[in-house]
Amino acid sequence: FNPKANICAAPPVRHGKAGRPRCRGRKLAAPKTVVAKAKRRRYAVNWYGGQTRRVELVSGEGHWYRAGRGLVPIRWVFVHDVEGTHRDEYFYCTDPTLRPDQIVSLFTTRWSIEVTFQEVRTHLGFNTPRNWSAKSVLRTGPCLLGLFSVVCLMFERMTRQSRAVIRSNPWYHKKEITFSDAITAVRRICWQEVFQHP
Repeated sequence: FNPKANICAAPPVRHGKAGRPRCRGRKLAAPKTVVAKAKRRRYAVNWYGGQTRRVELVSGEGHWYRAGRGLVPIRWVFVHDVEGTHRDEYFYCTDPTLRPDQIVSLFTTRWSIEVTFQEVRTHLGFNTPRNWSAKSVLRTGPCLLGLFSVVCLMFERMTRQSRAVIRSNPWYHKKEITFSDAITAVRRICWQEVFQHP
């Protein structure tokens, strides 16, 4: 969300006047300007990785003009991470009834979904299939997402049985196991099952 976005109020109600009614109301201050003057409120919000984080929020409401759609009511939120590990961000939501802390929590919980799709695109070829019929298009996506789940479940079972071998380079130390580690370990086990030593 652009901190200098053009946000406006709802158009004024017209009473018995001829001519085309206004599409927009008066121009409101840009979120960046509001944040510079406003007092920040502290909230505890759900954060990345299932944690809770204390952040400072500033919020405002208005309408955003979209060509072809007219005015869209929005609530924008400015987020400042008190711990300083994440940069300041602006978010907006088209449901102005949500509280600012709810908007931030909804955005951060979406992160796991974004990561899943990124991993499926990178390692399983989610965006490379060349499907021409409607049935194949409807089958490929769920099939690849199902394969992602199968790999994760197999890897989780392998780690419980101490069969998973995670290899890392001496110059690259990972803090957490990634999907590429999981799929490599599952491939290795599958190859061992297929190509057993005599």
